[in-house]
Amino acid sequence: MPYELYENKGNQSDPQETQPDEKKKSAAIESIQQLGTVAPPVPAESNIFCMTIIGQVEGHLILPPQNKTTKYEHIIPQLVAAEQNPKIEGVLIVLNTVGGDVEAGLAIAEMIASLSKPAVTLVLGGGHSIGVPIAVSGDRSFIAETATMTIHPIRLNGLVIGVPQTFEYLDKMQERVVRFVTSHSNITEATFKELMFKTGELTRDIGTTVIGADAVKHGLIDEIGGLGEALKELNRLIDGKRSMASAMPVSAAVAAGTMSATESAGLEAGAPQ
Repeated sequence: MPYELYENKGNQSDPQETQPDEKKKSAAIESIQQLGTVAPPVPAESNIFCMTIIGQVEGHLILPPQNKTTKYEHIIPQLVAAEQNPKIEGVLIVLNTVGGDVEAGLAIAEMIASLSKPAVTLVLGGGHSIGVPIAVSGDRSFIAETATMTIHPIRLNGLVIGVPQTFEYLDKMQERVVRFVTSHSNITEATFKELMFKTGELTRDIGTTVIGADAVKHGLIDEIGGLGEALKELNRLIDGKRSMASAMPVSAAVAAGTMSATESAGLEAGAPQ
């Protein structure tokens, strides 16, 4: 009877054969409703891990649900996994952040800087406040021509005890940021502090907003460029690391940092007995 009903409607195919098409249609409709567009194509497996720092860096305090946030407890495990995965040869960090928790931002920056694999950072839109240390933490940094970076002193929210120890704590935290930025970029400490404590440019704060070309001029960022330039540089660094690793013994490559312990274990396991 079911077959006769379909036959009477002029449909000569098995109704079960149309189910995959219906599932595809419903998936496309759901994607349009949620994202405003059809789902992007599934990317092919790559040797580059792309990590994004978007919105506000969330640290020890949970931000309101309407805030776009990047949670540091999500980012750090991803970096550990990328470091341990022998298939991943490089890391691309894309930033468009307003800043956020100082300790969380410094933790992410230190993790990126300590990777044994090549890392390239790209500032798109903005890399403000504690986003500045993250932006300079890679082996090479890029900034879009229209992107901006705001450099300002450390600020505290909430209850502040008006004692000398509070100001000493702030000063020490400030020095941590200055030391990291100056040691991972070409900007001098004097120039960075001059930009940080400049008055008259920001309406409600002291500091400086630098645009792409200015960030490169001050030595804060290495080059002006976009996604294509960043990926090209990352692939160049990956090729250079491959060449160095192939030219020295496994133990020496691990000691020099051109090969991780996980990669060396994989090579030794696959070596002929």
